[in-house]
Amino acid sequence: MIVPVILAGGSGSRLWPLSRKHYPKQLLKLFGDTTMLQQTLLRLEGVPNLGDPIVVCNEEHRFMVAEQLQEIGQSRASILLEPVARNTAPALALAAVKARTLVDNPTLLVLAADHMIQGVEAFQIAIAEAVKAAESDKLVTFGIQPTRPETGYGYIKTRREGQGSHPVERFVEKPDLATAEQYLAEGGYYWNSGMFVFLAKTFLSELERCSPDVLSAAERAYDRASIDLDFVRIDREAFAEAPDISIDYAVMEKSRAVVCVPLNAGWSDVGCWQSFWELSEKDDHGNSFVGDAIDVDSRDTLVFTQDKLVATIGVNNLMIINTPDAVLVADKSQAQQVKKVIARIEQDNRTEHLQHREVYRPWGCYDSVDQGTRYQVKRIRVKPGASLSLQMHYHRAEHWVVVKGTAQVELDDQTLLLSENESTYIPVGTRHRLSNPGKIPLEIIEVQSGPYLGEDDIQRFDDNYGRT
Repeated sequence: MIVPVILAGGSGSRLWPLSRKHYPKQLLKLFGDTTMLQQTLLRLEGVPNLGDPIVVCNEEHRFMVAEQLQEIGQSRASILLEPVARNTAPALALAAVKARTLVDNPTLLVLAADHMIQGVEAFQIAIAEAVKAAESDKLVTFGIQPTRPETGYGYIKTRREGQGSHPVERFVEKPDLATAEQYLAEGGYYWNSGMFVFLAKTFLSELERCSPDVLSAAERAYDRASIDLDFVRIDREAFAEAPDISIDYAVMEKSRAVVCVPLNAGWSDVGCWQSFWELSEKDDHGNSFVGDAIDVDSRDTLVFTQDKLVATIGVNNLMIINTPDAVLVADKSQAQQVKKVIARIEQDNRTEHLQHREVYRPWGCYDSVDQGTRYQVKRIRVKPGASLSLQMHYHRAEHWVVVKGTAQVELDDQTLLLSENESTYIPVGTRHRLSNPGKIPLEIIEVQSGPYLGEDDIQRFDDNYGRT
C-alpha cells in the first residue's frame, strides 16, 4: 500500500502579505478553487493502491487542516501535530512510525503541501517509477529537470544509467550563478524537489544507521502521544529532544541507497511572488492580474488584490500585493527579499506577519472591521451547528447584532434565540456562549468596549474543540 505523507508545517513567509504564520500558503487558494494542501492530495487520484494520508502539521493550523481534508473527502486522514518545529527529518520519522502501525511495511510517498505540479499525468508516471525502485530497498528522491541556471534551489548530481531511476552521487547546496550555469551545461544535475518515495522499513533502518538520535526522539514522542479529537498530539518534551535537521542532512546525504527519478511535470515550490507570476496567466504585455485591477500601459507586472480596486499606469516589472491590512509593492527581481520585511515587522513588535485581519477559528472566523481606543468592531461568522466556547471576559463588554441567520445565545442561566436585526448585550463578567442552531452560516456584528480588548482576555469554561 502507498501511504501519502504530506508535510504541511511550513510558514511560506516569502508570499507575505497573503501568507501569514497562522495562515500559511499551503492553506491558501492560490490557483483555482482548492487550496495547495487539497491540490497535493487531489493530484494523486488514480494512483493505484493508495491508502489514507498522513498529514504532519503544527498545532496552530490543526482545525483548518482537518476542515480542508474533510472538504475533499479525506476524513480518514491521520493528522500528526508537531508540538515544536524540528525540520523534515523528525517530521518524517514521526510519519513513518505512525505508518507502520497502520499496515505492514507501507510505501511512503512524501510530498510537501505547498508545491505546484501542472503535469499530473507525468507526475503519476514518475510516482510509479519511484515505487518500483523503492521496492528494491532504495530511497527515492524526485529530481526536477532544470530549465534555467537557478540559484534558489539545491541540486542533485546523478550518475545516468539507462532509463528510470539513477544513482545519486551527491547533494549540492544552492550554487552561485556561474556554478548553476555549469551544472546546466554538464547535465546529470537536477533540482532537489524535497519529494521522496521509500518503504517504511527501509527508511527507518537507514535513519537508525545515519541519525539514530532523530529516530529515538521520534519514537519516544509518538509512544507518549495522545488522541485529541481527530488529531494525534505528539509529546512535546520528547519531540523537543529531536535534532533540528532536514531529511537531506539526516539521511539522504549519508545513505548509499539513494536514487533519483527525473521529473518534468511543471513543478514549482511557489517560493516567492516571482514564482507565482511565472505560473499565472498573463496578458499580451506579460501582466498578471488577480482580483479587481485596472491597468494602462504596464508590462511584466503582477497585481494581486483581495478587497479593493488597484489601478496601475505605465509600471514595469512590479509586484503589487494588496490584502485588507497590508500592501506590498516591489520590483519582481527583489521577490526573495520579502523576508527582510518580515524581519522588520518582528523587530517593531507588529503582528502583520502572524495573521490576517480575518482570523479563522474551528467554529468559523471573525474580521476585525474597526478598532480604536476602548472599542473594537468585529464581523463574526459561525458555521452551521457550530458553537464558540462558554466564556467570560474581565475587561470588556460586548453588543451582538444578528445580520444573517439565527443565533442561540447563552447568558449565565438564560438562553435566547435571536433572528436577523435582533441584538443582545453581554456585560463584563457574564458567562456567555454563541451558537448557530441553523443550517446556514450565522453572521453577527460584535461591538466590544472596555479598557482592554486583547484576545487573551478570555476565560473558557467549556469548549467543543478542547481549548479549555
